[in-house]
Amino acid sequence: MADKVVAGSLHKIPEDLEKVLSSHPDVQEKWDSLTPLARNEWICWVTIVKKTETREEHLQRLQEDLLKGKRRPCCWPGCPHRRPKAKKWFKQI
Repeated sequence: MADKVVAGSLHKIPEDLEKVLSSHPDVQEKWDSLTPLARNEWICWVTIVKKTETREEHLQRLQEDLLKGKRRPCCWPGCPHRRPKAKKWFKQI
């Protein structure tokens, strides 16, 4: 389901994130409560990393943070669609 697009979002949900959501109904419920912009932020935050290990850590932290009530990832430059000057930090999604 890598081509699944969140309604009103700019980014496609990657397969590994889709698998996490479909495997954890409690995380899926929190995900569904997010705004499209917040979902974009999480998708970017998961996909921006270069190493597989780091991506897996981001997927784990996404689950933990959503379950704790966190609605957005922190401490990163943000999605390039929100800040054009941040594009240099991102690969094409």
